[in-house]
Amino acid sequence: MDQSQTNSASSSSNSDNSLLGQAQQLLGKDNVASLLGQVGKSFSKLSTTQKIVGGALLAAGAVYLSTRNKQAAGSSQPDEASTLNELLYFVNDRIEGYQRAVDESQDPQQRGYYKQLVSQSQRFANELNAHLRELGGGRQTSTTVKGKLYRRWMDAKAAITGSDEKAILGANIYGEEWALKAYEDALSSQSLTGELRQEVERQYAQSQKTYDELKKRQAQQ
Repeated sequence: MDQSQTNSASSSSNSDNSLLGQAQQLLGKDNVASLLGQVGKSFSKLSTTQKIVGGALLAAGAVYLSTRNKQAAGSSQPDEASTLNELLYFVNDRIEGYQRAVDESQDPQQRGYYKQLVSQSQRFANELNAHLRELGGGRQTSTTVKGKLYRRWMDAKAAITGSDEKAILGANIYGEEWALKAYEDALSSQSLTGELRQEVERQYAQSQKTYDELKKRQAQQ
């Protein structure tokens, strides 16, 4: 083997080892969400090593998504602003999730419904942010780390298996379950009072109706 071939082989090996090392290091730091954000939407252009690492990251992402943070026993109750901030993260996830469905769906009827849900979610966020301002907080537009990870995971999954109306609907149902859990957590904290609590209860009831409608549409697939 001549010097150029040796250098090429060495470079390729070093590149693969570096990629694997980065994946191992980041996974060890529970930084899966950050690395997944760098994964492209198509695996067709990736090397075999990158595909293996990507597959491992998808598996790690699935495990990561299956866990839910729980409040530590004996921890102090959050105040009204903190509870509202936390809920807004999930409402913003809801906006992003349904917008993704609008962008991907090819069914005119389904797309129309998803657009309605985007508008509904934006209205929810505006109403909650108005209350947050009254409490002295700034407008909350961020989404959860889990939400970001889930959307990246779905993008990567769609690149491998394809995305159809059934898959889009299933993702929306999962997302709505996620939103319902966030509303339940907010209401169970007992930190919300007065008009704000009534608003959250109204949104929770509408989210339940949305979930029922999504399940109904799923049964018709």
